[in-house]
Amino acid sequence: MRKFDTKVQLLKYKVLMQVAKHSWDDTLLESVMDIPKEIVPGKEATMRCCVYKERAILSERVKLAMGGDKSNPNVIEVIDIACDECPVGGYEVSGACRGCIAHRCEEVCRFNAITFDSKQKAHIDKSKCIECGMCAKVCPYNAILNNKRPCENACKVKAISMNENRAAKIDNEKCNACGACVYQCPFGAITDKSFILNVIDILKKSRNNEQYKVYAVVAPSISSQFSYAKLGQVISGIKKLGFYTVVEAALGADMVANEEAKELYEKGFLTSSCCPAFVSYVEHSFPELKQHISHNLSPMATIAKYIKDNEKGAKVVFIGPCTAKKQEFQKKEVSKYIDSVLTFEELQSLIDSKDIDITSLPEDVLDNASYFGRIFARSGGLSDAVRQAIKENNFDESRFNPISCDGIEECRAALIKADRNMLANNFIEGMACVGGCIGGAGCLTHGAKDKSEVDRYGMQAYEKTISDAISMIKP
Repeated sequence: MRKFDTKVQLLKYKVLMQVAKHSWDDTLLESVMDIPKEIVPGKEATMRCCVYKERAILSERVKLAMGGDKSNPNVIEVIDIACDECPVGGYEVSGACRGCIAHRCEEVCRFNAITFDSKQKAHIDKSKCIECGMCAKVCPYNAILNNKRPCENACKVKAISMNENRAAKIDNEKCNACGACVYQCPFGAITDKSFILNVIDILKKSRNNEQYKVYAVVAPSISSQFSYAKLGQVISGIKKLGFYTVVEAALGADMVANEEAKELYEKGFLTSSCCPAFVSYVEHSFPELKQHISHNLSPMATIAKYIKDNEKGAKVVFIGPCTAKKQEFQKKEVSKYIDSVLTFEELQSLIDSKDIDITSLPEDVLDNASYFGRIFARSGGLSDAVRQAIKENNFDESRFNPISCDGIEECRAALIKADRNMLANNFIEGMACVGGCIGGAGCLTHGAKDKSEVDRYGMQAYEKTISDAISMIKP
């Protein structure tokens, strides 16, 4: 079974694995300059013009695997030397133009940027075009295309532009760290900083959990990942790395759903707080709606708080699909509960750096949460969970009118309406990634079956209600 969607992910994995191996062996400092050659040992280039450029790029990847630029607060960084400086043509007329007589493109263009040659084929005058896209929308042949860079096209918050060298540049004030650009860049020129060394350090210093216990909190979207093994084997693999135990973030989701149901009925209007990229987007782009963000911590932080409240000195590492969680855990209100964050990509690298064959391991049990906590991993799951919590709290269900926003573009549409007091709904479930957490940039794979895998995982929960799950942890 495949481990990754693309060769870019595979390259990232190789770097992380080598960095982790040397860290486990306490040889990283003296070997850091050798890692690029360990990954590309031969004389023939496999991805770039020459092995020297490949190794130069790998050197930059090693830096990011070791934590990246400490002076840059953003967890998403551009590797300048890796950027291919993709050509940007903007709106252009393709060969599909039939030279029709309707000329709808000309009619909608208010700037007289459309002209026609002797064969009635359309052309765009770049000196007049403002890239509004109206001509492309009305062309019956879809002959007008917008040639955008993959990273810019992926970034729905418009945080990516070009610098003076035509390389990608990230506006940290706009970036919500969702990682869409990381996954979509075909050259792997944008990537997320890794805290894998931090996690290894935490595990080492615990001395097999004798100094303190290290808890792994795993996101429910793990059920859609590691398809080459059984989930119980993955849990065993995590413990074999040195974690004391593995806890479901979905239990935190149960707790959050219960509290958000109460908060909604107190305030009348609410936006969710579980997706850090969505929260960041609201804070940056719709500051006047910030007051309506749920005051509850995210499921990750909520369950971590519970762990630390009940286990003195414990360390908690979150493992999930999300690059924005790396930004979230550094916030003042979250950092006291979460000690570090790994993506599923990084977990795979960590497991393989210790030569752990998880397919050979016995299955361990992961059973903390309810069905509703587990389906937080896909779009619409949060709203379903809050509705269930409303029922269990005996609130008036008819007052609950949610809108599930699948991806930043849908979030933007709902937030604009809310900002103008035109939104009919009283609860906004915001998911920055299309599909929800299962679409996160830190996933190993992204597939059509991911949603059904999460739902199936939810149905396997022993606790069938939110109250059942929460009652298991109450004193």
